Order: sequence, then structure tokens, then C-alpha cells
Amino acid sequence: MITQIRGRLVEKSPTEVVVDCNGVGYLLHISLNTFSNLPDHENVILYTHLSIREDAHTLFGFINKTEREVFKLLISVSGVGPSIARTMCSSMTSEEIQQAIASENVAVIQSVKGIGAKTAQRVIVDLKDKILKTFTLSEDSIESNNTNKDEALSALEVLGFNRKQSDKVVTSVLKVNPEASVESIIKLALKNL
Repeated sequence: MITQIRGRLVEKSPTEVVVDCNGVGYLLHISLNTFSNLPDHENVILYTHLSIREDAHTLFGFINKTEREVFKLLISVSGVGPSIARTMCSSMTSEEIQQAIASENVAVIQSVKGIGAKTAQRVIVDLKDKILKTFTLSEDSIESNNTNKDEALSALEVLGFNRKQSDKVVTSVLKVNPEASVESIIKLALKNL
């Protein structure tokens, strides 16, 4: 119904903004990524999604169309509501979410507050094909990242480290250095374990 809002930014907080459009103030719920990318000047354009429930009509705002599309895909999954989808968009960029789904990285998706193992797997099953069709992700980067990560995790497990703990550290290493070789992933992970 409402697909975008252009107007003057009246109020701004990490979770919501108020945009004045010709005298009408629209309250939009936003992610932290949108908050950090909002321009300092007053005039803004936000792409929106209107969530209608029995008890509430909630307007969500996004800095770009990609984030909005990722949000819409996430809420199409059973068990993922708008608030969990917004939390996911706050804790990862749209590209990181797409990468995690495309590479079937359950641990990254499950690291979001409110998403358990079953929901994370459902997100991957429901959205992997859509993500690969809709967004331009190179299959090579998905394969190599996942392979390097798996090899690094196996090596750390052989060295006697807990796999779950190692996975968190390796994931954070790959966030900072996505093109890291297996050796450098292991070296950086060992410093943090």
C-alpha cells in the first residue's frame, strides 16, 4: 500500500524515525543498518513495508530496496515475524544475510536473537533458491567461503577446541576478513580462543 516515504526527518532513534510528509508525521520502525545509513540532512527517502495485523498496522522503513526485499523474504518464512526480521536486519547487513542463506550457514542465522535451530533451517530451506535467483551472489564465493570455514573448523576440532565456540570465533574472523585463507582463519581464530 505505502511503498516509499519522502519527507523531512523530524525524530530519529536507533529503532524508529518520524518522517513529516506535508504535515503528516509517519512513524517508521527501522533497523540499525538503516539508522546508521540515514543522512544527516533533513530530507530523506525511505522504502517501506506495511505490516497489518489484527491489533496493529506497523510501517517499517528501509534505507534501500535490497534491505526491504530481504525483510519481505524473511517474514514470508513461517516462524519469522516482522520484529525478528528487523532484529536480523539490525544485526547483519542485507549482503551478510543473503550470503548466510545462500551458503546454508545455520550458525550465523541462529546467532540472531529469537531464531532457534529449526527456524534457522527453515529460513535456509525456504529462501535459498529465492536468494540465489533474486540477488547477484557469485557461487564461487559461497563455495570457497564455506569450504574454508569447514576446513578451519575441522582443524580446530582436531586441535581439541569446542566446535560451537570455534564456529562463533571463525564466523567473526570471516566477517572481518571474508577472503581469508584456511591457514589465516585458523591463526586468527587461535588468538581468540
